[in-house]
Amino acid sequence: MLAKLKCFAVVVIFGVFATNGYAAEAVKQELDFDAEIGRGGEPVRTEDAGEFRVCADKDNLPYSNDKMEGFENKIAELIAKDLGKQVKYQFWYDRIGFIRNTLNARRCDVIIGTVAGNDMMLTSKPYYRSGYVFVYKKGSGLNIKDWDSPDLHKAKIGVIGQTPPTRPLSDKGLLENSRPYRIMRDLNLPPSFMIDDLVKGDIDVAVVWGPIGGYFAKRAGSDLVVVPAPEYEQNNVHGKEYWNISVGVRKKDKERITMINEVLERRKGDIQKILNDYGIPNVQIVDERKTEMVKSQSKDKDRGDAIPKFE
Repeated sequence: MLAKLKCFAVVVIFGVFATNGYAAEAVKQELDFDAEIGRGGEPVRTEDAGEFRVCADKDNLPYSNDKMEGFENKIAELIAKDLGKQVKYQFWYDRIGFIRNTLNARRCDVIIGTVAGNDMMLTSKPYYRSGYVFVYKKGSGLNIKDWDSPDLHKAKIGVIGQTPPTRPLSDKGLLENSRPYRIMRDLNLPPSFMIDDLVKGDIDVAVVWGPIGGYFAKRAGSDLVVVPAPEYEQNNVHGKEYWNISVGVRKKDKERITMINEVLERRKGDIQKILNDYGIPNVQIVDERKTEMVKSQSKDKDRGDAIPKFE
C-alpha cells in the first residue's frame, strides 16, 4: 500500500486508451505538461523562489482539479500564502507514472496528499488521518455499523477490487454479493462514480475511501449515511483501513519538508476547517512508527494492497 499507482508511460497510455476506446482528446490532455522542465539528468528550469510548485491531478475531486475546487487545492493555497509564495501547478492524471512524470521529473516540487512514510518520497508529519467508510441511503432501512452487521448480507455492496475492505468482506463471506469496481479509475467516469451508482440504486452500500465517500455523500442529492468502517488490521494486515496522510517532496528536499512541517503546525486549525468544510472524515493521527518497527521484525512484513486515495 506504500507504492503509488500513477500514470502509464506515453506509449502504454496510448495503447490502453485505444484498447478501451478512449477519445483522442483524453490522450492530448494527458500530455499537457511543462516542456521547459525535464526528467532527471536533463536540463531543468531554474527554480523560482516565489513559486510553490504543486503536482496534482486536473480532474480528481475531492482532492484537486484545474478549477482549484479540491480540498488539496485549498491546502496548497494555504501553505503557499503562509510562505509568501504563489501556487503553480503541474497537472498529470494521478495514475501509474504520476510521480515519475511530475515530482521526479522536477516539473513540480510538492504532492499535497500521500500516505505518510511513502517510500517513493520524503514525507511531512501527518496532517490528517482517514479510513474507509460505509455509505448507504438513510431511507433504505439498512443499519450498518461494522463488518458483522447482518444487513451487509442482504445488500449489494460496491467495493474497489484489491483494496483493504475486500479482506474483511472476504473473511465474512460477503464478496459473493458485492459489485467490484476497477482499481484504476476509468477516465470516462467522474470521481464520484460509486456514490453515483449508490444514488441510482445500482448498489445498496458503497465501501469506499473516506474522503471520497464523505465529500460526494455531502454533495449528493439523496440523504446518505456515512459510517466509519472499523479497523481490520488486527485480523489481517492487508485489511488496514486507516492511514495517516502527509505532504510529499523529493527525498533530498529536506529543507523544503522542514519548511512545510512548520506551516502544517502553524496552520493546523485552518487545515482542519478545510477538511470539515469538504466533509472529509478524519480521526486522531496515530503514531505508527512503533507499529512499523514491530512489523519489520516479524515474518509478515506486508502492508495493504493499494493506497486508497488513488482508487
